Amino acid sequence: MLLALALPALLAAVAVAGYALDTAGVVPDVLRHLWRWAPALLLGLGVNVGLSVLAMALGTLLGLFVGALSLSPLRAVRSLTRGYVQVFRNAPILVLIYFTTYVFPFELRLFSWSVAFPDWIKVVIGLALPASANVAEIFRGAIQSIPGAQWEAAQSLAFRRSQIFRMIVLPQCVRRMLPPWMNLYASITMSTALASLVGVHDLVDTATVASNTVARTDFTICVYFTMLVLFFAYCYPISRWTRRLEARHVRH
Repeated sequence: MLLALALPALLAAVAVAGYALDTAGVVPDVLRHLWRWAPALLLGLGVNVGLSVLAMALGTLLGLFVGALSLSPLRAVRSLTRGYVQVFRNAPILVLIYFTTYVFPFELRLFSWSVAFPDWIKVVIGLALPASANVAEIFRGAIQSIPGAQWEAAQSLAFRRSQIFRMIVLPQCVRRMLPPWMNLYASITMSTALASLVGVHDLVDTATVASNTVARTDFTICVYFTMLVLFFAYCYPISRWTRRLEARHVRH
């Protein structure tokens, strides 16, 4: 995780060093072009990270709400939440992004005023829908993994159901939910690459613009390989940290 956080500063330092070497005339042309585009690529990566953070924040809030409803004693409520989870867990993310892009208006009108509805917000909503369905399932599984004896013991002490849920069950669920939640975040981060298809100027779009501007085959290969490295360098530490948390949970 620290590597992922330090990556932008590291690449910025590399870009500065590359510029210095460029002025000295000791760098191949393809690397010279890559270093010149490095700040734009980093800004594009920042857009992807921002989209993933917002999508996971919205998806987590909605998913916790849906997950709590899935445990309702009312059968109709459970059926609705189960349908929500099944639909959005199994729907292709690209389809959801296109759906939210075209189902929402391009601008919001109120009397004589009109406000643009940015594409990046639509992408956040499109990514938040599958995230919320997965968070709801993670939340439901974490709650059901709590031994039933704890519920019975708390009820024997005159705790209300809401008190049992808030004071006893939820604190235990956080540790059990964190590893799969982090895996989901890494998956959502990689899915943000689809945002470029609906006009969001992210890392993929920046790499495409750079490739078309330089118009060299070797640079195209280099810039798209760099894009893969950036996504890997951000997501891989999260995956490793997730494995450590899972191993710690198994030991306990």
